[in-house]
Amino acid sequence: MDLTDRLAREAGISKEELADLGDYPRSDRFTDLEKDVLAYADAMTQTPAQVPDDLFGRLAERLSPDQMVELTAAIALENFSARFNRAFGVEPEGE
Repeated sequence: MDLTDRLAREAGISKEELADLGDYPRSDRFTDLEKDVLAYADAMTQTPAQVPDDLFGRLAERLSPDQMVELTAAIALENFSARFNRAFGVEPEGE
């Protein structure tokens, strides 16, 4: 089992969900909220980040302000970490 599989399993993500991530908008393995969270992560990861108002609004209707801050901060931190590591050629452990 590789690092991605192990981390996904520890987070409660099934192999099937992991396999469907690349096509999450059409997958029936994700709820509408999960699809919006994934779309939000995609939008925040673009350069430049472009989060559509309607997507932000849908999330803000279903998540508390604290949850929105936590979600946004988690995505931003992962983006920062990935870009920093890429610039320095840092590879994940175990790969």
